[in-house]
Amino acid sequence: MRYRFLRFPQGRSKAVTLSYDDGCPEDIRFSDTVTAHALKCTFNFNCDALRSVNLTQAQVEEHILSRGHEIAIHGAYHRAQGALRPIEGIHDVLMCRTELERRYGRIIRGMAYPDSGIRRFFNGADYDTVKRYLTDLDVVYARTTGEDNADFRLPTDWHAWAPTAHHANPHLFEWIDAFLAIDLSRPMSPAARYPRLFYLWGHSYEFERNHNWELLDTICERLGTHEDIWYATNMEIYEYVTAYRSLIYSADGRLVYNPTLHQIWFDQDSRLYHIDAGETLTVE
Repeated sequence: MRYRFLRFPQGRSKAVTLSYDDGCPEDIRFSDTVTAHALKCTFNFNCDALRSVNLTQAQVEEHILSRGHEIAIHGAYHRAQGALRPIEGIHDVLMCRTELERRYGRIIRGMAYPDSGIRRFFNGADYDTVKRYLTDLDVVYARTTGEDNADFRLPTDWHAWAPTAHHANPHLFEWIDAFLAIDLSRPMSPAARYPRLFYLWGHSYEFERNHNWELLDTICERLGTHEDIWYATNMEIYEYVTAYRSLIYSADGRLVYNPTLHQIWFDQDSRLYHIDAGETLTVE
């Protein structure tokens, strides 16, 4: 039996993604900084009633969308799904999604849980119900909080996607160094050759409030512009991983068919392959 592992575009074994909440004026300066270092971010917005004093549509299009960043759902009124009855949660998510899609003329299927999200449940709410109605609303991923960790693994449950770290995590630079030190091109245990992801989250207004924009500069200088890292939005990560998991294999694993629209890269027994959209590939 063969070991086969996903590789990101151009055969990279590592990826970095960012997720920042609430659609605040500081997102403009934040976007200027991360874009200059080739990082990509998902900006999570509430409804216009909460956001109108912050960013205009023109500013979002100029400083976020035109630079390849993503916008995603953050609940119309920034209320935790764990505190809402299902009908309230459905209304809050759907209202936010439909407003953002109409305003920006694009399909929006990603989300970050507002407030305490799914960390605590009451009023009869539970995770299975939340995941069910998010799936029914065609929300394909949702980022959690409160579970920072240095596993650097891809999620197994996209509706409970735990980030690596908030930018104020005291272990942040220790974890960044550990992530950057990983080198899958060196001989190592086959079972340890899985791809790695570093996922940073927060709110851009925190840098202004805490007078520490230099922290963002340092983070970007450390994490950005590495040739062996794929920089992607949350949705780009989701779509690529989903495409990889959609590959179809013959019974003996020698033939691989790619039914998706993505070119997919993978490592099999330390040999790198890529397979184009619609292609059937023979692997040795």
